[in-house]
Order: sequence, then C-alpha cells, then structure tokens
Amino acid sequence: MFIDPSDQQLAIAISRTCGWLYFLAWSLSFYPQPLLNYQRRTTQGLTPDFPLLNVFGFTCYTISTAAFLYSPTVKAQYAARHPASPEPTVRFNDLAFGVHATILCVITYSQFWPRLWGWKVRSDVTWRGNRVTTGLLLGGLLGIIVITTMVIAGGDDGRSSHGNGWAWIDVVYYLTYIKLVLTLFKYLPQAVSNYRRKSTVGWSHRQVLLDTLGGILSLLQLVIDSALQADWSGLFGNPVKLGLAGVSLAFDAIFLTQHYVLYAGAREASERRGKPGEMALGGQGDERSPLLPTTRE
Repeated sequence: MFIDPSDQQLAIAISRTCGWLYFLAWSLSFYPQPLLNYQRRTTQGLTPDFPLLNVFGFTCYTISTAAFLYSPTVKAQYAARHPASPEPTVRFNDLAFGVHATILCVITYSQFWPRLWGWKVRSDVTWRGNRVTTGLLLGGLLGIIVITTMVIAGGDDGRSSHGNGWAWIDVVYYLTYIKLVLTLFKYLPQAVSNYRRKSTVGWSHRQVLLDTLGGILSLLQLVIDSALQADWSGLFGNPVKLGLAGVSLAFDAIFLTQHYVLYAGAREASERRGKPGEMALGGQGDERSPLLPTTRE
C-alpha cells in the first residue's frame, strides 16, 4: 500500500523528521560508553572488539554513504540497476551520522590505552580484539583491495552502468556489506562477556536505549521513503540501512534483557557498593576476572 499523493508533503516531512531524530538518537548513543569509561577510569567490562569493529565499520559506512550522495558515477549506476526508484534512499543525515560515529568510536577505542587518559594501567584490560575480530578486519581489507582491482581491470574504470562487469557501485555495496557483517559480529563478544560475567557492569545501558530508538526511527524513515517512491525495492537498494536497523534492534533486545532482567541483581548489588570498577558481582567473582579468553591473545 502506497502513500496517497495528497499526503506526500506530510510524509516527506515525517521522513525528514525521523531522519534527523534517528541521527540525534544514534549520535547521542555514542556518548554514554566513553563517559562511563571516563567516570570509572577504566574500560573494564567493555570488550575491545566492539569499538574496534565500530571504527572500521563506520569508516566503510561513511565512505559508501558519501559515494551514494555525491558520486555521479555511482548514482548513475544505481539508477541503471534500480530503474523503478532511481534515486538512492540515502540522506545527508546518514553521512553526518557516519562521520560523527567514526570520530566517537575512535575516542572510545583510544580509552583502551589508559596512559593516554591518565588512568591506572590494569593487567586485565587489553586493546586487542579476539581472533574473529582480527580475521574480519583483515578479510574486509583484502576484499576491498580485490574488488577495487577487479573494477579497475575491467577496462572502463568501473564507470559502466550496464552489463555483467564490475563497477564502482559494487565496491560501494561491498563497503555496506562489510558494515552489516561487522555490526553482527561486534555485538557478539559483548553479549558473551555479559553472559560469562553474569553482569552488565561496564557496558552502558543508556547507549543501548538510544540505539534502540535510533533503529526504530531509521527503519521507519526507510519505509516511508520507499512508499513515496511507490517501489519497495528501495528497501533493498539501501541494504545497509535496513540491515543495520534489524540487527541492532535484535541485539538491543538481548542487552536490555540482560541488564534489566537476567543480571539486574548483580547490577544493583554493584551500584550499592559504590565502586563500579572493583565490586564483586553477585557471587560470580571479581569484575577484574577475564572477560573473554580470546581477547588476551
């Protein structure tokens, strides 16, 4: 069912409002974690995989979004592949969000070097991600190099909009798929860490709440934009935006369940002790215990 033409102006206004509101919610969601780390003067409780994959993922997201917005070649190739809805469902607020997110993720990951922040160096905190994280980063970089080489080797510098050859839009799509895959894997170490510790201490639930709100608004804007174009293929023409919203909401539900239901007792006991960096966690041992064995490699 499509939006009636008489209501298009209202729908456009709602879409733009959702866009900037999700930009605000998701942008604000990057502040609670580094602020919590700064308050506790440690990144203990936060796996390094999360900010590390975020840095790489949001860099890919920013580049792909900028290409959809400002590259005439990529926009022409998109129109050729999606004739029913030739305009990419990417907005400036998507790019602004990507740039801002990349900067905040770099700041958060830098907190795994406590000397940079004047914090006490702890033996149980490491900046290294696990093997899966390392493999994802190296595999992503290798894939970018391979596909870019294939596009250049195609003979027309990847500018062709038709045919079976590789084009620059394929490189852009690959960047979006990298972001989607990293979004899936970046949450797993943290979810497992919370499960093993039986606690969410050190992992900001405020970040998760804002992320949930942003995911709902982002998905709503994408649906409205596709309806305005009278072609639901616009949903799949922007797979990273659709995928990010779905994956993020699924993991947000897991984290909120951990925080408010499964491990609420450990969280409340920790807060009562008043020393979030050092308290015992409901009989599960000191929070200085190893989080994920693989992060020590």
